[in-house]
Amino acid sequence: MSADGLSALDGEMRDLLRFAGQRSMLPRFRALADDEIEMKGENDPVTVVDREIEAFLSDALQKLAPGVAVVGEEAVAADESIMEALSGPCWIVDPLDGTANFTQGKPPFGIIVALADAGEAVAGWLYDPLADRLCHAKRGEGAFVDGNRITARETGETPPVAAISRMFMTDAERERVDNCIAPHYRMVDIPRCAAEQYPRLALGQNDVSSFNRTLAWDHAAGVLWLNEAGGKAARPDGSAYRVDESGRTGLIGAASPAIWTDFVERFYG
Repeated sequence: MSADGLSALDGEMRDLLRFAGQRSMLPRFRALADDEIEMKGENDPVTVVDREIEAFLSDALQKLAPGVAVVGEEAVAADESIMEALSGPCWIVDPLDGTANFTQGKPPFGIIVALADAGEAVAGWLYDPLADRLCHAKRGEGAFVDGNRITARETGETPPVAAISRMFMTDAERERVDNCIAPHYRMVDIPRCAAEQYPRLALGQNDVSSFNRTLAWDHAAGVLWLNEAGGKAARPDGSAYRVDESGRTGLIGAASPAIWTDFVERFYG
C-alpha cells in the first residue's frame, strides 16, 4: 500500500473499529451466554464476539487493500499455516484483545489491527471501545491518540513502575523477577490486554513491561506505536521485533530507552 493510501486509512480504521466495538462487542459486555464462550486451551477462552469481529474486519480490510492477506488470531487457531503470510504484505488482527477479561465482565479489552510488510509493522491501531480511544501510528510518522500526536513519558515515580507478565515464564525466570527486578521497581498487575498495556507505557502509568509470548496480533501494533512515541520496545538483545518471529520469546517495552536499558541489565545482565 502506498504512503498516500496509508494516510487515508486512519479515518476509515476508526470507523471500522468503532462500528465493530459498538455493534458486536459492547452489547455483549457482561451479557454473554454460556454457550457463547469456548476454551481453545487452558486459560484461553474464545467467544462469539472474537469470531464475529474477526470475520467483519477480515472482509472489510480485504476490501480496503485487495490482495493483502489477513492473519487473524482465530483464523490461525483453526489453521496455523495462515501464519506463513506474516512474511509478506498482511493485515494482523486481534479481534478481542483481553478476551479473558471480557468473559469475566471486566475491563480492559480492545481491538488491535496492524499492517505489516516483509516482517515489519508499517501501521497499527489499538482501539479501546469503552473509552472510544484510538492509539495509532505509521512507521516514521509518530504516534497518536485520537488524532493528537503524543510523546512517551515516564511515570516519574521512584522506584519506576513495572508491570511484568509471569504467565509464560519458567520457574527460574520468575525467581529472577523476584530477586533482580522486584527490589528495584514498584510492581503492579498486568492488565492482560496488550491494547491497554502499550498505552500505559507511553501515557505515564507504567514505566516498563516484559512479555514472554510475543504473538504478532498481540504486539505488532503496540511495538510500532510505542517506538514511534519515543519509548522503546525491542527484544532483550536489542534487536527489533518482527511479526514473522512470533515463536520467538522475550520482548521488553518501556517508556524511555533509559528505563528499557536499566531493566534489561538487571534482568538479563
